[in-house]
Amino acid sequence: MSGQKPATWAYAEEFVVEDEVLERARGRGVELGCTPVGQGAGAALRLLAATLPARSVVEIGTGAGVSGVWLLRGMPSDGVLTTIDVEPEHQRAAREAYAEAGVAPNRTRVIAGRALDVLPRLTDGAYDLVLCDAATAEVDDYLDQALRLLRPGGAVAVAGALRGDRVADPAQRDEATTTIRELGKRVRDDERLVPAMLPVSDGLLVAVRR
Repeated sequence: MSGQKPATWAYAEEFVVEDEVLERARGRGVELGCTPVGQGAGAALRLLAATLPARSVVEIGTGAGVSGVWLLRGMPSDGVLTTIDVEPEHQRAAREAYAEAGVAPNRTRVIAGRALDVLPRLTDGAYDLVLCDAATAEVDDYLDQALRLLRPGGAVAVAGALRGDRVADPAQRDEATTTIRELGKRVRDDERLVPAMLPVSDGLLVAVRR
């Protein structure tokens, strides 16, 4: 089977078009130095949120609100997004994105702080979806918390799971790449999880809890 052509990948990545709200949020993210999820990953997250359906979502790494808007657009109208970030500037930008997207204030719970200080205070088994899109060095701990937080049938997603083609190349052994590669193996081998690696944007590792 031949490899995927660049034009085919670009077509798939841009298949669901971003509107002006997401474009502006993406621009603010670039200005702040945080890397938003790609267009294809955002569409996949929206699809996942709609499929579950996810009424209670935890997002680790608010960024400028790009992934949050995608998630909220897939969640039921009464769904609540709990999003955690250590940077107040990121959260201000995200709130602006949510407002521009017409999201009611009571549908977002924006929490400032280090994720590993906040997550243990959240309720066991109370969430439908957990998105990990923050510090790579702590991603193993994020997964531990996600498994505790998810209800049976809920899903965890890890953004940036291919790290610019580095994860697939065994010659790449820097700490961040190795950490993500080992996380993928851990998720794949955990009998509690049904995993898939989606080749959208920079990779989206997804797993459903049995």
